Amino acid sequence: MLPRILAFLLLLLPLALPAAEAERAHTAGPSVRVYTPPLRMPALGFARQLRVYLPPDYARGSRRYPVLYMFDGQNLFDDATSYVGEWGVDEAMDALAQEQDFPAIVVGIDHGNGLRINELIPYWNVRFLPNAGAAFVADLVQAIKPFVDANYRTLPGREHTAILGSSLGGLSADYAIHRYPEVFGKAGVFSPSYWVSDEPFAIARRTPLPADSRVYLYMGGKEGEESVPQVARMAAILHAQPGAGAKSVALHIVPEAEHNEAAWRAEFPRAVRWLFGLPGP
Repeated sequence: MLPRILAFLLLLLPLALPAAEAERAHTAGPSVRVYTPPLRMPALGFARQLRVYLPPDYARGSRRYPVLYMFDGQNLFDDATSYVGEWGVDEAMDALAQEQDFPAIVVGIDHGNGLRINELIPYWNVRFLPNAGAAFVADLVQAIKPFVDANYRTLPGREHTAILGSSLGGLSADYAIHRYPEVFGKAGVFSPSYWVSDEPFAIARRTPLPADSRVYLYMGGKEGEESVPQVARMAAILHAQPGAGAKSVALHIVPEAEHNEAAWRAEFPRAVRWLFGLPGP
């Protein structure tokens, strides 16, 4: 009897596998282009895929646009390439272009999958060697941004250039605006992994940002007991800098939010509006 049951289950198994292993449908809109081949990153030593969102009116004129650079490109536009759901960046930017006349280019930079934790830590941390985050951001500044400025109609000045990421990407966005304030005038720092090092706080204390910089700090209240105090600590340091004020630093805590793409998707439009000085929803 048992062999017959096993044989029956084996017959059913192939029927169940396609549903379990079915690929998720692609959800990226027509305004998202995957740049091929991947762009070589000299300092990091690897090539990384770029995913470029162009605003709805890009092909219809000669207008130049602000640029938002974002980490974890796989998660931004397409559910099929995301970890556990995309951010809906293209839909959010389409809405801002239509409703508030704010068209902008978004450049998503793919992470290296298993290398992500190494390439997005820009500070010394012996647990996750090699710490390649400084090289990753250097390539963003020295290779990716020049490529984007040369091939797309951008507004290249720092006042039109933003950097945004979540988790380790948030940590790297914080690092980028402090290390390269002449390149990035705005940073969206979502759920930053400040547990990696105390160095971000030391750098913020000793290296004030230019007075016209804008930093948007976000954290969910259910991301760990140390997370909210750490991001509040950074906000206090930035608020204490010369010339800082309500237009320089924003801190948004969402008490019920967790550490996931759904929370960051919900926060993204609000952060973009604040960073670029657009009216609220």
